[in-house]
Amino acid sequence: TQSTGAVARKEVYNTTSHINIRRMVSIRRATIEDLPAIQQANLTCLPENYQMKYYFYHSLSWPQLSYVAEDYKGRIVGYVLAKMEEDAKQPHGHITSVAVLRSYRRLGLAAKLMEQSQKSMKEAFGAKYVSLHVRESNRAALTLYKDRLGFKVSEIESKYYADGENAYAMRKDFT
Repeated sequence: TQSTGAVARKEVYNTTSHINIRRMVSIRRATIEDLPAIQQANLTCLPENYQMKYYFYHSLSWPQLSYVAEDYKGRIVGYVLAKMEEDAKQPHGHITSVAVLRSYRRLGLAAKLMEQSQKSMKEAFGAKYVSLHVRESNRAALTLYKDRLGFKVSEIESKYYADGENAYAMRKDFT
């Protein structure tokens, strides 16, 4: 496996023993062996779920683009699943899914995962931009995508999700 060197730290104060526990998390490229843990994180965190064959499809077709966040015990605590859009006029990537377990949120892991995937899209495939979809109601993700990562809403897709909720189609141009 390949580590990007990105590490996030979270201080947790243990009130019973009065010690600080430091959790270190590293970002690395996802492997086939990670797919069950990625699927479990998806099931735990998100209402949009996929069959295992969809994860295999991403991993085998675009192995450079999906990344995991792994804690110091080797547990997958977050992931980004990404692909290149086929049959596109311009080469561009798409973020299929990103999730971080609740106890590891607010460490910047989702941003680090997405940034690494976007870097690989540009380097490996010459991507000109990246796209994604996000629920209209997902304010935390919208803030991350717009304010931290520089995505812009390109359109609203009516009833995009299975439950009928609209999605913002978002795009970030690479310069």
